[in-house]
Amino acid sequence: MADFRPRRSVLYMPSSNERALEKAKSIPCDGLILDLEDAVAPDAKAAAREAACAAAASGEYGRREVTIRVNGADTEWHDADLAAACAAGPDGIVVPKVSSASEVQTLADAMERHGAPDHTALWAMVETPRAILHAEEIALASDRLTVFVMGTNDLAKELYPSSSPGHVPGRGPLLTGLSLALLAARATGTAILDGVYNDVRDTDGFLEECRQGREMGFDGKTLVHPSQVDGANAAFAPSDEAVEDARGILRAWEEGQQVDGGSGVVTYQGRMVEALHVDTARRTLAVYEAIRAL
Repeated sequence: MADFRPRRSVLYMPSSNERALEKAKSIPCDGLILDLEDAVAPDAKAAAREAACAAAASGEYGRREVTIRVNGADTEWHDADLAAACAAGPDGIVVPKVSSASEVQTLADAMERHGAPDHTALWAMVETPRAILHAEEIALASDRLTVFVMGTNDLAKELYPSSSPGHVPGRGPLLTGLSLALLAARATGTAILDGVYNDVRDTDGFLEECRQGREMGFDGKTLVHPSQVDGANAAFAPSDEAVEDARGILRAWEEGQQVDGGSGVVTYQGRMVEALHVDTARRTLAVYEAIRAL
């Protein structure tokens, strides 16, 4: 867990908006996605590309993980976006609608060809039924791919629900897809970010979806507005109670190992503690320390 990187809050920012790019330098999010896709009009794509790449290369965003979302491979802007992003060397390049292992391999080859530095990772957006069904293969297709980003709006569109899943409490229509993507991420050691919550006025709904995503196992949430950052940061960080519980488990375990040559099971506050609980406690503390280090 020494190399754990917090991604509690990853905020989309339109790269065509100079004020937004400047404001992003002071927003307390863990990561930024400088967007060239949905948030940018066709006639502004070229200027947005230049602005995003300049921002990513500037070094002015402090500890924040800075990524660039390029336009999809089926668009006229994709090749130029990818080449420019590779040259800028952000922390990651986010690609929409990645649906197969072969697409990942093509993207990784192109990043190598365009001279992307080793630290520039590939983030794949999982937002189609095909991607969900092949998520494990996608994750294993290249070492460049380190993060899944759930594209819940596009996934919802392709499911043909009777009403918008974004307004269904509990996100019932999406749960199968979210769970399958999570299983693939955990099976392959890939980080995974939950999708966006569209209604920025609905704070209670947003916080409830953060809680659900955290309980499911997501590493963090993608956001559409700076007002959502604090809520995501709190939701995806270990609580004070969880940190104290983890410390207590580790103390009990260490004490148990010093008695009669050690034991595979100890008790803590009346609960049985095994090695798997110790691993969870260590991860909780690693996440806590990584957040404190920010």
